[in-house]
Amino acid sequence: MREMLKAQIRAMRPRQWAKNVFIFAALVFDGQLTQRDPLLRTVAGFILLCLISSAVYLLNDIADVEADRLHPTKRNRPIAAGQLSITAALVLAIALATFSLAVSFALEPGFGWIVGLYFVLNLLYSFWLKHTPIIDVMIIAAGFVLRVAAGVALIDVARFSPWLYVCTTLLALIIGFGKRRAEIILLADGANAQRKVLDGYTIGYLDQLIVVVSASTIMAYSLYTFSAINLPSNHLMMLTIPFVIYGVFRYLYLIHVEHAGGAPEELILTDRPLLATLVLWGLLAVLILYL
Repeated sequence: MREMLKAQIRAMRPRQWAKNVFIFAALVFDGQLTQRDPLLRTVAGFILLCLISSAVYLLNDIADVEADRLHPTKRNRPIAAGQLSITAALVLAIALATFSLAVSFALEPGFGWIVGLYFVLNLLYSFWLKHTPIIDVMIIAAGFVLRVAAGVALIDVARFSPWLYVCTTLLALIIGFGKRRAEIILLADGANAQRKVLDGYTIGYLDQLIVVVSASTIMAYSLYTFSAINLPSNHLMMLTIPFVIYGVFRYLYLIHVEHAGGAPEELILTDRPLLATLVLWGLLAVLILYL
């Protein structure tokens, strides 16, 4: 039972839960971080997003079990490795999805619909859309935007800027295309056999997409810092631009020079310069917005 519990937790991919911090964007940038009720509602939403995303990961691993067994790293996942049966994983996925959807609607109907849309969109991705080049990465980006929208639905926002949706989309596209690039390099000549969608990409093509999206991300964030009406009128938010520029450049260095990026959530947490940049950016942004 202990080993099965460990396998279930690993299959839920708790490291991936870090992606759900985007739900806090509305809380922070609308100036409600210090208010108890909005904070508690957002934390509850974060937990529910973690549960529904784990249900998606379980269903995705069930759908990809045969391909994962041929992958150099994904074959170690509990379902592919035979540590967790498909039946047990399916039961767990249904339980997590049912519970998180029911509680989400009880917490806030608008939030519930967004969580439901996130779940359906990811099901389409797992069983169909992830095999279509460009669309697959755009669906990943849509998932991040829905996380931000979920945070907006949970609280009464007054100063939240739509610019954050644009910045979130572009940032997610960088991560998505970087991940595809890393997968091609990792799998080399056998890439197409592992993931059909990789047949629609080349290293050169992905490099061009990454350049375009990276430049757009820096430009969009820069425009946000001095044009969004929800920010302080003294334009001090522009002081955070260098951190965003360095963060983008550091990520590009990691995927081009270090050939990393296959697991963005681990890369962000393990690369000290990138992690330090994110922490410093967050601290400076909070100081500017609240002090």
